[in-house]
Amino acid sequence: LENYIKAVSVSRHFSARVCRNIVSTVNLGCPLDLKFIALQARNAEYNPKRFAAVIMRIREPRTTALIFSSGKMVCTGAKSEEQSRLAARKYARVVQKLGFPARFLDFKIQNMVASCDVSFPIRLEGLVLTHQHYEPELFPGLIYRMVKPRIVLLIFVSGKVVLTGNDTQYTKPQ
Repeated sequence: LENYIKAVSVSRHFSARVCRNIVSTVNLGCPLDLKFIALQARNAEYNPKRFAAVIMRIREPRTTALIFSSGKMVCTGAKSEEQSRLAARKYARVVQKLGFPARFLDFKIQNMVASCDVSFPIRLEGLVLTHQHYEPELFPGLIYRMVKPRIVLLIFVSGKVVLTGNDTQYTKPQ
């Protein structure tokens, strides 16, 4: 793949990578009463029969948080690491304002999704790569699992590429 990509003029063909979604986690460091949070907080929903977490949303940055009774929180939807951290801090602040001794511990980016377009069709049958999987009858894209950095690329005939993984250096938009 690397030799194949090097053969193409990168500056002429590749669109910039666009970060589509970041998933991060943080520990609030205290047990939480989810029913109380759902009743007191805005933009929060809690149905313990369906899912064991409060689902909370904010508009800026446009994200969703899953807040668990253990104090663990998952934040999704941010478009950058900075936005993800800011959103997680905002959710932690909401929990603090409700009277919980919430802290901001162990923030970590768990996954990133980015995409790009090489602006030309790709003959997937011609891409013979180690760590790749291509079965067009099951899925239209070629699945390429890179070892280092540890990310997965979904490569489509149209020239569109989706990158997933948590190696922030590689998937960060440039």
